[in-house]
Amino acid sequence: MSDVIIFLFRFLLFASIHSTLAIPSLKNRCSGQNSHLRRFYRLYYNLVSVVLFGWVMAALRNSAVIYFVPGVWSLVLYSMQMIFLIILVVCASQTGVAAFIGISVETPDALKTPKLVTDGWYRLVRHPLYLFSMLFLLSNPVISVRWLLLTLLSSVYFLVGAVVEERRLLQEFGDDYSAYQLSVPFIIPRLFSR
Repeated sequence: MSDVIIFLFRFLLFASIHSTLAIPSLKNRCSGQNSHLRRFYRLYYNLVSVVLFGWVMAALRNSAVIYFVPGVWSLVLYSMQMIFLIILVVCASQTGVAAFIGISVETPDALKTPKLVTDGWYRLVRHPLYLFSMLFLLSNPVISVRWLLLTLLSSVYFLVGAVVEERRLLQEFGDDYSAYQLSVPFIIPRLFSR
C-alpha cells in the first residue's frame, strides 16, 4: 500500500476517533457515575489524541521535500511559526489552559458553568485556535509531501470542527453567541472595522 494512502487512512482514523470522543453525549455516557473518569475525561481524551497523532505522523517519515524557502526567509518563517505558537498559548490561556489540557483542579460541577470568551484574540475572530494553527502549518519553510498532506487535511478538519463547534456554542450560549457571531468574523479576522 502506498505511504500516502497509509498516511491518509491514519489521519482519517485519527479525525474520526478524535471527533467521536468529543461528542458530549458520548462523554457523558462513558463517564456515567464514575466521578474520576468524568473529572479527567478531557485529560484522557488529549492523551489518546496525542498518541493517535504520533501514529499518524509516523507514516511517511521519509517523504520527499516539495520545496524549501532558502536563506534568511526560512528564519523569517520559523519566527512567524514561533509567534503563532505564542498566540496559540495566549488563546488557550484565555479559555483556561488547565481545562483545555484536562488537568483543571475544579470539580466537574464548577466546569458546568462555562463563560463565553469574547475578549483578546476572540474579539478579532471566533476561532483563533483554528486560525493560528492553520497559519502555523502554512508558514513552515520546508514543505514535504507529509507536511503538505497534514496542512491540507488539518485545515479541512479545523474548518469542519469550527462549524460543529458553532452549533454547540449556539446551544450552550444562545442569544449571547448569536450576537457574538454577528459582530465577530468566523475564521478570517476583519483587520479594519467598517
